[in-house]
Amino acid sequence: MFAWLKKLFGKNTNPRFSSVQYEQHYELKKQGLEKILGQMHHLVGHAIIPFQVGGAVDMYYFPDAIDGTAFVTMELIEPDGSGPQPSTIGTYELIAFSRRKIIAECDQAAFQQIERRICSIFTSVGRYSYHAMLQPYETMEVPADEHHQRRCLMIDQYQVPGVDFTIGGHKHGLLLLIEVFQGEMEYAMANGSRLVLDKLREKGYYPYSDLDREPVF
Repeated sequence: MFAWLKKLFGKNTNPRFSSVQYEQHYELKKQGLEKILGQMHHLVGHAIIPFQVGGAVDMYYFPDAIDGTAFVTMELIEPDGSGPQPSTIGTYELIAFSRRKIIAECDQAAFQQIERRICSIFTSVGRYSYHAMLQPYETMEVPADEHHQRRCLMIDQYQVPGVDFTIGGHKHGLLLLIEVFQGEMEYAMANGSRLVLDKLREKGYYPYSDLDREPVF
Protein backbone atom coordinates (compact mmCIF):
# COMPACT_ATOMS: atom_id res chain seq x y z
CA MET A 1 0.00 0.00 0.00
CA PHE A 2 2.80 2.45 0.82
CA ALA A 3 5.49 1.30 -1.62
CA TRP A 4 4.12 3.59 -4.36
CA LEU A 5 4.94 6.64 -2.23
CA LYS A 6 8.61 5.77 -2.30
CA LYS A 7 8.46 5.22 -6.05
CA LEU A 8 6.60 8.48 -6.63
CA PHE A 9 8.83 10.73 -4.53
CA GLY A 10 12.11 8.84 -4.84
CA LYS A 11 12.46 8.21 -1.10
CA ASN A 12 10.53 7.15 1.94
CA THR A 13 8.17 9.99 2.99
CA ASN A 14 9.28 9.44 6.61
CA PRO A 15 12.79 7.98 6.97
CA ARG A 16 12.09 6.93 10.57
CA PHE A 17 9.92 4.06 9.33
CA SER A 18 10.16 1.58 6.49
CA SER A 19 7.34 0.67 4.12
CA VAL A 20 7.10 -2.68 5.89
CA GLN A 21 6.63 -0.96 9.25
CA TYR A 22 3.87 1.24 7.80
CA GLU A 23 2.12 -1.74 6.23
CA GLN A 24 2.25 -3.74 9.47
CA HIS A 25 1.02 -0.74 11.45
CA TYR A 26 -1.81 -0.21 8.96
CA GLU A 27 -3.03 -3.78 9.42
CA LEU A 28 -2.93 -3.49 13.20
CA LYS A 29 -4.76 -0.17 13.07
CA LYS A 30 -7.40 -1.62 10.74
CA GLN A 31 -7.96 -4.50 13.16
CA GLY A 32 -8.33 -2.09 16.06
CA LEU A 33 -10.85 0.07 14.21
CA GLU A 34 -12.89 -2.89 13.01
CA LYS A 35 -13.35 -4.09 16.59
CA ILE A 36 -15.13 -0.80 17.28
CA LEU A 37 -16.74 0.11 13.96
CA GLY A 38 -17.29 -3.16 12.13
CA GLN A 39 -15.78 -4.13 8.80
CA MET A 40 -14.05 -1.43 6.78
CA HIS A 41 -15.47 -0.81 3.32
CA HIS A 42 -13.30 -2.12 0.50
CA LEU A 43 -13.14 1.31 -1.18
CA VAL A 44 -10.60 3.88 0.03
CA GLY A 45 -10.63 7.57 -0.89
CA HIS A 46 -6.95 7.97 -1.76
CA ALA A 47 -5.60 11.51 -2.04
CA ILE A 48 -3.73 12.40 -5.22
CA ILE A 49 -0.98 14.04 -3.14
CA PRO A 50 -0.29 12.16 0.13
CA PHE A 51 -1.04 13.83 3.44
CA GLN A 52 2.56 13.36 4.60
CA VAL A 53 3.82 15.70 1.87
CA GLY A 54 1.12 18.34 2.00
CA GLY A 55 -1.94 16.74 0.41
CA ALA A 56 -5.26 15.65 1.81
CA VAL A 57 -5.86 12.69 4.09
CA ASP A 58 -7.01 9.37 2.70
CA MET A 59 -10.62 8.57 3.61
CA TYR A 60 -11.66 5.26 5.13
CA TYR A 61 -15.29 4.23 5.41
CA PHE A 62 -17.14 2.05 7.89
CA PRO A 63 -20.77 1.39 6.87
CA ASP A 64 -21.74 -0.80 9.82
CA ALA A 65 -20.77 1.32 12.83
CA ILE A 66 -24.15 3.07 13.13
CA ASP A 67 -26.91 3.99 10.70
CA GLY A 68 -25.08 5.85 7.94
CA THR A 69 -21.31 5.97 7.38
CA ALA A 70 -18.34 6.52 9.66
CA PHE A 71 -15.38 8.38 8.12
CA VAL A 72 -11.98 7.76 9.74
CA THR A 73 -8.38 8.83 9.22
CA MET A 74 -5.58 6.26 9.39
CA GLU A 75 -2.51 8.46 8.91
CA LEU A 76 -2.14 10.47 12.11
CA ILE A 77 -0.77 7.85 14.53
CA GLU A 78 2.71 6.70 13.52
CA PRO A 79 4.09 3.16 13.94
CA ASP A 80 5.85 4.18 17.18
CA GLY A 81 2.61 5.54 18.66
CA SER A 82 3.49 9.20 18.14
CA GLY A 83 1.31 11.57 16.15
CA PRO A 84 -1.04 14.36 17.25
CA GLN A 85 -0.25 16.24 20.43
CA PRO A 86 -1.52 13.78 23.08
CA SER A 87 -4.77 14.85 24.73
CA THR A 88 -6.69 13.25 27.58
CA ILE A 89 -7.44 10.38 25.18
CA GLY A 90 -3.79 10.00 24.13
CA THR A 91 -2.80 10.10 20.48
CA TYR A 92 -5.73 9.56 18.14
CA GLU A 93 -7.26 9.25 14.74
CA LEU A 94 -10.17 11.44 13.64
CA ILE A 95 -13.71 10.18 13.13
CA ALA A 96 -16.91 11.77 11.82
CA PHE A 97 -20.34 10.48 10.79
CA SER A 98 -22.97 11.11 8.14
CA ARG A 99 -26.43 9.64 7.73
CA ARG A 100 -25.55 9.21 4.05
CA LYS A 101 -24.69 5.65 3.15
CA ILE A 102 -21.74 4.75 0.97
CA ILE A 103 -23.65 1.72 -0.30
CA ALA A 104 -26.74 3.71 -1.43
CA GLU A 105 -26.46 4.05 -5.21
CA CYS A 106 -29.40 6.49 -5.36
CA ASP A 107 -27.69 8.88 -2.92
CA GLN A 108 -24.16 9.03 -4.30
CA ALA A 109 -24.12 12.75 -5.12
CA ALA A 110 -25.15 13.68 -1.57
CA PHE A 111 -22.68 11.17 -0.13
CA GLN A 112 -19.80 12.50 -2.21
CA GLN A 113 -20.61 16.06 -1.20
CA ILE A 114 -20.36 15.41 2.54
CA GLU A 115 -17.43 13.01 2.05
CA ARG A 116 -15.43 15.81 0.41
CA ARG A 117 -16.46 18.22 3.17
CA ILE A 118 -15.35 15.81 5.89
CA CYS A 119 -12.08 15.15 4.03
CA SER A 120 -11.33 18.89 4.01
CA ILE A 121 -12.12 19.12 7.73
CA PHE A 122 -10.00 16.07 8.55
CA THR A 123 -7.06 17.46 6.58
CA SER A 124 -7.15 20.85 8.31
CA VAL A 125 -7.65 19.42 11.80
CA GLY A 126 -5.13 16.65 11.20
CA ARG A 127 -2.38 19.15 10.39
CA TYR A 128 -3.34 21.36 13.32
CA SER A 129 -3.30 18.39 15.70
CA TYR A 130 0.48 18.06 15.41
CA HIS A 131 0.93 21.56 16.83
CA ALA A 132 -1.97 22.02 19.26
CA MET A 133 -3.57 19.85 21.92
CA LEU A 134 -7.20 19.13 21.02
CA GLN A 135 -9.54 17.96 23.76
CA PRO A 136 -13.08 16.57 23.90
CA TYR A 137 -15.71 19.27 24.56
CA GLU A 138 -13.70 21.96 22.79
CA THR A 139 -14.92 23.91 19.77
CA MET A 140 -12.97 25.06 16.74
CA GLU A 141 -13.31 26.62 13.31
CA VAL A 142 -11.53 25.51 10.13
CA PRO A 143 -11.34 27.13 6.68
CA ALA A 144 -14.01 26.03 4.22
CA ASP A 145 -13.23 27.64 0.86
CA GLU A 146 -11.54 30.45 -1.02
CA HIS A 147 -14.19 32.91 0.18
CA HIS A 148 -12.80 32.58 3.71
CA GLN A 149 -15.91 30.96 5.11
CA ARG A 150 -15.39 28.80 8.17
CA ARG A 151 -16.74 25.46 9.28
CA CYS A 152 -17.81 25.22 12.92
CA LEU A 153 -16.87 22.08 14.82
CA MET A 154 -17.51 20.52 18.17
CA ILE A 155 -15.11 17.92 19.50
CA ASP A 156 -15.93 14.81 21.51
CA GLN A 157 -14.44 11.40 22.21
CA TYR A 158 -15.95 8.50 20.31
CA GLN A 159 -16.21 5.34 22.39
CA VAL A 160 -18.01 2.03 22.28
CA PRO A 161 -18.62 0.79 25.83
CA GLY A 162 -16.27 -2.01 26.78
CA VAL A 163 -14.13 -1.76 23.63
CA ASP A 164 -10.87 0.22 23.52
CA PHE A 165 -9.21 1.41 20.34
CA THR A 166 -5.90 -0.43 20.39
CA ILE A 167 -3.13 -0.79 17.85
CA GLY A 168 -1.02 -3.85 18.52
CA GLY A 169 -1.97 -3.82 22.19
CA HIS A 170 -1.38 -0.08 22.69
CA LYS A 171 -4.40 2.06 23.59
CA HIS A 172 -5.21 5.18 21.56
CA GLY A 173 -8.26 7.37 21.02
CA LEU A 174 -10.82 8.39 18.41
CA LEU A 175 -11.46 12.13 18.35
CA LEU A 176 -14.98 12.79 17.10
CA LEU A 177 -15.57 15.90 14.98
CA ILE A 178 -19.14 17.13 14.54
CA GLU A 179 -19.88 19.99 12.16
CA VAL A 180 -22.50 22.29 13.67
CA PHE A 181 -24.18 25.59 12.92
CA GLN A 182 -22.40 28.78 13.94
CA GLY A 183 -25.08 29.60 16.50
CA GLU A 184 -24.66 26.18 18.11
CA MET A 185 -20.90 26.64 18.39
CA GLU A 186 -21.32 30.12 19.85
CA TYR A 187 -23.80 28.78 22.40
CA ALA A 188 -21.30 26.06 23.33
CA MET A 189 -18.54 28.61 23.77
CA ALA A 190 -20.73 30.69 26.06
CA ASN A 191 -22.50 27.94 28.00
CA GLY A 192 -20.43 24.79 27.65
CA SER A 193 -20.23 22.13 24.96
CA ARG A 194 -21.96 19.46 27.03
CA LEU A 195 -25.26 21.36 26.83
CA VAL A 196 -25.13 21.43 23.05
CA LEU A 197 -24.01 17.81 22.75
CA ASP A 198 -26.83 16.73 25.07
CA LYS A 199 -29.36 18.64 22.96
CA LEU A 200 -27.99 17.04 19.77
CA ARG A 201 -28.46 13.63 21.38
CA GLU A 202 -31.98 14.52 22.50
CA LYS A 203 -32.93 15.49 18.95
CA GLY A 204 -31.27 12.42 17.41
CA TYR A 205 -28.63 14.48 15.58
CA TYR A 206 -25.57 13.18 17.47
CA PRO A 207 -22.94 12.19 16.28
CA TYR A 208 -23.70 13.24 12.70
CA SER A 209 -22.20 16.17 10.79
CA ASP A 210 -25.11 16.51 8.36
CA LEU A 211 -26.51 20.04 8.42
CA ASP A 212 -29.80 19.31 6.65
CA ARG A 213 -31.53 19.73 10.00
CA GLU A 214 -32.85 22.44 12.28
CA PRO A 215 -30.38 24.15 14.69
CA VAL A 216 -30.84 23.14 18.33
CA PHE A 217 -29.88 26.64 19.55
